Amino acid sequence: MRGLTRAAKRAGEMAFNAGGGAVNWFPGHMAAASRAIRDRLKLADLVIEVRDARIPLSSANEDLQPVLSAKRRILALNKKDLANPNIMNRWLNHFESCKQDCISINAHSSSSVNQLLGFAELKLKEAISKEPTLLIMLVGVPNVGKSALINSIHRIATSRFPAKDKNKRATVGPLPGVTQDIAGYKIATQPSIYVLDTPGVLVPSIPDMETGLKLALTGAVKDSVVGEERIAKYLLSLFNIKKTPLHWERLLHRKEEWCEEICSSNKKDNSLRRTRLNNSDAVYVQDLVTEVQRALCRTFLNFTGNIEEESELETLIDMQLVELRKVFRIPHKPFDETQGPTSKKLLTLFRSGKLGPFILDDLPDGSEK
Repeated sequence: MRGLTRAAKRAGEMAFNAGGGAVNWFPGHMAAASRAIRDRLKLADLVIEVRDARIPLSSANEDLQPVLSAKRRILALNKKDLANPNIMNRWLNHFESCKQDCISINAHSSSSVNQLLGFAELKLKEAISKEPTLLIMLVGVPNVGKSALINSIHRIATSRFPAKDKNKRATVGPLPGVTQDIAGYKIATQPSIYVLDTPGVLVPSIPDMETGLKLALTGAVKDSVVGEERIAKYLLSLFNIKKTPLHWERLLHRKEEWCEEICSSNKKDNSLRRTRLNNSDAVYVQDLVTEVQRALCRTFLNFTGNIEEESELETLIDMQLVELRKVFRIPHKPFDETQGPTSKKLLTLFRSGKLGPFILDDLPDGSEK
């Protein structure tokens, strides 16, 4: 795994500068939001730190870790449906070995969120005898699914209490420099437990290009900041370095059978294919995904260069982008003009989980079992 770690780091440092120049990840004014979050954390009896399950380390805010580690804390690795379940279990074991409470969740699943809330209430038992009102605060960098989690908690809170008891505001008094109360959702009584959202945007820690590209790849950094082409090339570099296309080799052997089926359908009724495309988006998308996976696998297997060499890895990536342009049926234009649309479509498939479940962060040394 160390070899892959070094290779991934090299991929992050490659000169994917089609957009040009250094990256200014976040504007300075977001520092004010971080200060507000620190102030409110002082009130929390327990913190749920939401991270992206695909990047369990890169989606943390390192500057805030000293504050969080001093409090009762649960790491909620969200979007577990997009993460490799086998590797996810190893990450959970890693955090357990570090004496850190951790749970993987899907913020869109009521049962998953209920499990998280039950875990949080259990962790608060030691504080129940001391306080009549307990506060749980959610923190997380952009696009880890914190808003989806808050919405699910809102629905659960609404279902737990009768209409007359639907008071969703926790009265904790004004903070220094803050005149209004903090809005929260009540999830339990005796004692009353409220879940509070954090104000503003928590800025991710981006110590290097590799971390920044992982955050961009999962959507925590806007595509316009980094450039879709740069992000897509980084994704392809990871696929190639980790030999991911080899997992799709079996699809190449089904190509001939698949083509014969389509040709046969077209001969019987040319409208059948159009109906399939128009009325069954799921089938069309799966066909598209399969073709993308075949294209990446085919170019990987046919490539005779050494992907350990940066220039040759970039050559392979350019070849794959050309093949993907054909799969996506993007009109033929000069290569530079087609990279953008091709990159956008590839990123959409990856972020929606269509290409498969992935975890981009490597387990720390000593955690492999």
